Order: sequence, then structure tokens, then C-alpha cells
Amino acid sequence: MAQSAEPELRPAKQADVASITDLWLQSRRASAPAIPPPVHGDQDVGHLLSDAVTNCEVWVAEAADGMILGMMVIDDGWVDQLYVRPGWTGRGLGSSLVELAKGRHPQGLTLWTFAAHVRARRFYERHGFEPGEPTSGTENEEGAPAVRYRWPGST
Repeated sequence: MAQSAEPELRPAKQADVASITDLWLQSRRASAPAIPPPVHGDQDVGHLLSDAVTNCEVWVAEAADGMILGMMVIDDGWVDQLYVRPGWTGRGLGSSLVELAKGRHPQGLTLWTFAAHVRARRFYERHGFEPGEPTSGTENEEGAPAVRYRWPGST
């Protein structure tokens, strides 16, 4: 799986939706039990991500061979989704996507992550996100406790 060139960060296109959906599903499944399984079927996830590509800021990390290795959805200052393909975590892709988001939204960013997903929480805290209010899980579709994080911005 070694790549000689750094993955390219670029805006997603509708043509990427199948690859983004596959990445999202693989990542979610590989993250269990730290995060709950998706509540939507594979086809519904594809529709949701297609809508995101049309209506939000969606970025991908693409390898030289065209494989999508990471993805991030930003919606009005919220990091709504950030996933890296299993086997590619710990290589700086998530960090590159977060830094891109910070550069595009220097006024600040907000996100939710599952309270049990300790690895994600440490990742966001290393990137300057501050934990805020926790929830009991009644506020999300998965019914799992979550923590709201905020990066205060650089302005």
C-alpha cells in the first residue's frame, strides 16, 4: 500500500460519491465498538453523502492511484464527518484535513464526536479543539453519548 507521493487534498465531486461511501462505511465498521454502527443502510449513506457533496464543503484525500483515503464534510462551520480509510490512519491524513478546515474557517469550527471514541477525542484535542458539553445520546440518531468540541479559531 505504499504510495510515493503525498495524497492530494481536493474538493469532492459527485463522481467520488461511491468511493466516499465505501470509505465511510469501512471506517465506521472498523471503529466499532468505540462508535456505534451506522443507523442508515449502505444505500441511504450514499444518498446522504451525495447530498453533502452537492450542498456542503466536502474534501477528499486522494492517492496518486486515485484511491480516496480520507474524507471530510464541513457544513456551515461544523466538521460534520471526518473519516480515514482503515489501514491509513496514523499517517497524517486526518491532520491534513483538519488543518485544511482550519484554514478555510479561521473564525472557528465545531464538531461532535462519540464520547467512547477516545482515539478521536485525543486527536481533536491535539489539534486545539476544546471539549464542551457532553450529551447522554438522546440528541443523535445512534443514541450514543457524544461530546461537542470547538476550535476557537485563529482570528
